[in-house]
Amino acid sequence: MTRPKWQTLLAALFFSAATSFSAQAACTQAAVDLRGDWGQARFSVEIADDPQERSQGLMHRTSMPQRSGMLFVYDKPLNAVFWMKNTLIPLDMIFLDRSGRVTHVHHEAIPGDLTPIDGGENVLAVLEINGGLARKYGIAKGTEMRHEVFSNGSPVWPC
Repeated sequence: MTRPKWQTLLAALFFSAATSFSAQAACTQAAVDLRGDWGQARFSVEIADDPQERSQGLMHRTSMPQRSGMLFVYDKPLNAVFWMKNTLIPLDMIFLDRSGRVTHVHHEAIPGDLTPIDGGENVLAVLEINGGLARKYGIAKGTEMRHEVFSNGSPVWPC
């Protein structure tokens, strides 16, 4: 059975629109996507990519929406060490290499704790999300992240 020409054109139009939407939704400065054996998750993010923003981080905030976070981005990979000075909410810290692969997860950082949290060497970015969400979703070492920041190089999940 042959489809009428208008149905074929309409199907092509919908496919084109869906593909275009999918490509646009794939990468945006304001969100990160994570994927692993556990599935996928998207978080809206604020970007901290200069020394002042990284120094301030999420200090003094009393809450953060469930599917939100802050993405700390460095100019080049380094040994990333964090602490929770003046941070009022528990956080999970997700450390990533330049390809967007998770290299370490620190679960449930304690508000106000000054103990250094060492994310290891060769960290290009760190995602902070509400404490407990990394375990809830299954985010662990090896999880892949998609975001524009990983586009320069060999991203494990390209935009």
